[in-house]
Amino acid sequence: MPALLEPQRLLAFLMDVVRLGAWLVLLAVIFLPLERLFALHPKKFFRKALAQDVGYYFISGLVPGLLLAVPFSVLALGGHALVPHAMQEAISAWPLWQRVFAGLVVGEIGFYWGHRWTHEIPFLWRFHSIHHSAEHIYFLISARAHPIDNVFTRLCGLIPVYVLGIATPLTPAGGTVSAVLVLIMTIWGFFIHANVRWRLGPLEWLIATPGFHHWHHTLGEQRDCNYSPTLPWIDRIFGTYHLPRNQWPAAYGIGARLPDSLVGQLLYPLRPSTPELGSPEGVGAKAR
Repeated sequence: MPALLEPQRLLAFLMDVVRLGAWLVLLAVIFLPLERLFALHPKKFFRKALAQDVGYYFISGLVPGLLLAVPFSVLALGGHALVPHAMQEAISAWPLWQRVFAGLVVGEIGFYWGHRWTHEIPFLWRFHSIHHSAEHIYFLISARAHPIDNVFTRLCGLIPVYVLGIATPLTPAGGTVSAVLVLIMTIWGFFIHANVRWRLGPLEWLIATPGFHHWHHTLGEQRDCNYSPTLPWIDRIFGTYHLPRNQWPAAYGIGARLPDSLVGQLLYPLRPSTPELGSPEGVGAKAR
């Protein structure tokens, strides 16, 4: 029986790769024209770092899901056992849109604090700094992240959603909610990293935009702001909102040199001593 399962797992893995490849083509079709027509910082798309960014794209699409399967199942069971039955029944009676909206707000608060902690805690910054090491911001930078960084922030975002019973893989509706939440935040993540000079006026109070998120990637202390992936008013509540009118960051990155290879970067945070990332130049201002 186990021998029969191996080809099935291989087929499922290959299908995931094909699915991610199809999404990558779709993303390129959408964002390449936009970033050419409305570029904030005109750059050639086919650059030396492109292969590395594509590698991160596939790693981010494949590895976190494998690492999170067991924790999410345990969280779902634990939440199902801890949340009062009456509350579960009340939430299960909500229409799908209402559960998605509630999950978005609750999950956003969890993502906010998970993201903020990766800036404030030096050990977590080791992994998150890979995302910030990019000196040119464009749509694919959204997926440029260490798997451990991805796993941590997703857990922070989805734990409260599962504990409250808003989403759970134990029921079809609950599983749909979590899938929709991840899809919304993933797609929006590509948008807020896009290399476009758009400003959306009053809408920027309600939803995250490239103008909002680019300041999070600025080179220097000012990057310790704008942690919310989709709802910037959460940053306003917690005092980390920063969006100057008609201004954009002058430079991006972390001021530290990481290994050039993809494998080297993935292993770098795991090394016993990483002075560049543990120094004042490598950690967020809140951790200093």
